[in-house]
Amino acid sequence: MGASPAIVMILFVAVGCFMAYPEAVTAKHTGITRHYTFNIKLKNITRLCHTKSIVTVNGKFPGPRVITREGDRLVVKVVNHVPNNISIHWHGVRQLRSGWADGPSCITQCPIQTGHSYVYNFTITGQRGTLFWHAHISWLRATVYGPLIILPRRNESYPFVKPYKEVPILFGEWFNADPEAVINQSLQTGGGPNVSDAYTFNGLPGPLYNCSAKDIYKLKVKPGKTYLLRLINAALNDELFFSIADHSLTMVEADAVYVKPFETNVLMITPGQTTNVLLKTKSKAPNATFLMLARPYATGMGTFDNTTVAGILEYETPSTSLKNRPLLKPGLPAINATNFVANFTSKFRSLATAKFPANVPQKVDKKFFFTVGLGTKPCPKNQTCQGPTYSTKFAASMNNISFALPRTALLQSHFFSQYSKRVYTTDFPAFPQIPFNYTGTPPNNTLVNNGTKLVAIPFNTSVEVVLQDTSILGAESHPLHLHGYNFYVVGQGFGNFDPKNDPPKFNLVDPVERNTVGVPSGGWVAIRFQADNPGVWLMHCHFDVHQSWGLGMAWIVLDGEFPNQKLPPPPSDLPMC
Repeated sequence: MGASPAIVMILFVAVGCFMAYPEAVTAKHTGITRHYTFNIKLKNITRLCHTKSIVTVNGKFPGPRVITREGDRLVVKVVNHVPNNISIHWHGVRQLRSGWADGPSCITQCPIQTGHSYVYNFTITGQRGTLFWHAHISWLRATVYGPLIILPRRNESYPFVKPYKEVPILFGEWFNADPEAVINQSLQTGGGPNVSDAYTFNGLPGPLYNCSAKDIYKLKVKPGKTYLLRLINAALNDELFFSIADHSLTMVEADAVYVKPFETNVLMITPGQTTNVLLKTKSKAPNATFLMLARPYATGMGTFDNTTVAGILEYETPSTSLKNRPLLKPGLPAINATNFVANFTSKFRSLATAKFPANVPQKVDKKFFFTVGLGTKPCPKNQTCQGPTYSTKFAASMNNISFALPRTALLQSHFFSQYSKRVYTTDFPAFPQIPFNYTGTPPNNTLVNNGTKLVAIPFNTSVEVVLQDTSILGAESHPLHLHGYNFYVVGQGFGNFDPKNDPPKFNLVDPVERNTVGVPSGGWVAIRFQADNPGVWLMHCHFDVHQSWGLGMAWIVLDGEFPNQKLPPPPSDLPMC
């Protein structure tokens, strides 16, 4: 709508917030413009002998690949043909001065309603690697997700051996029930949601599940070749271990940023994270077939889907029948192997070369300390709830503020500033209002406060945030995702963060650069970023159950002085409310 702010508000609509085919390719600037169309439609899908209608993009599950190059412009028209409201988030894309295209519902846009459309228009700047796109409203991303593959610029090479083939593998979760019904019931009763029924590789659960012997992902390889596996954890609520029997993996990228290569037999990947690994096959085809497995890393006190997804790595050879080959199985760490995870994540380092520098802020303008964890809300009068007690509901918070999604999108409210006071406040606490022993004995009062509270910071502020897990309702790992930015993980540890003794140990030389980081169970992580992208940017737990319970906040990065430091006006078709 090209309407004035006043008309926009008069036209207020109360909405519940809570490879597609390329059409054309046109030349532009240093890259090209790639056009895609996403038709949001229902599709009947059968898994685990359960057939149900799911929300998809173009009738595909998982959704289509979007393939682009660094420097290209993406123009994706999303047309909503389903009863649900929808929005699409381009997870990990920096969205430099294109915050209107970021996609989280009620943050940078109102959702696309039934029968309506919106064009996401943005340029891939300074990024190459594996990201993904997914729905960003309620729990629709359970089925609405797909890979976003950013190739290097033409005539640019990888900083590692050129792979023979590149293969995306998306980890997902399958619910026999409707995921929307699952979270709605949880929010109503105040209890934990029912868990998923299976994990999947590229939408397939594999032979360890009932009725799924034929729904198995097979990776067929040739001997003596190097494969680039683009791993994406699109699961709703679970961090996952992954391993391939009798094969090691070389980590070369995390969240679309190259890392110093290191080998591992087992990796752990949180929801929202992407990882590129090199798989070097054996020089001669072995007389064996190899299982690839993924199962959860779980630290919380709640129930979780304690099952295992299996796929098969199969060597192409005409000589031996598959029936005669032994099937080898990889070992995986214990479900709660927190020390393994800490050791694994500490190995990630930026390349920190002249071509791929680690521009970690050496000096910090503003420091923040955010507690991250669970809590409770009072049960409504005359209702019995299923939270920790009959009189409470489960909740989640940062600095004891449970984030309440507004009815008017935050970026719209910020841009048309005369309406902002009705929608949000900028008094999100920089530090806990009542300090306590965060990882020790939890306080008796576990109630959280509700609010749409943001932090406003000037353009180009250098920011440090310490994210501290708490033991309230049990210590737990939390994958925190920041929209619109990458950040550097400069430190992590167990117990309570020590502001005197821990900062001198920070890595300010080659820390890993990510968009999603796991806050250690019973520990903390410190991140730094330069606030050089004006707009409103959500920061939240990528466990959807925790996000639904309010584990999030948002940053307002104010416009800078010069035109190239300011957020442009919204596109005319932006869904407003």
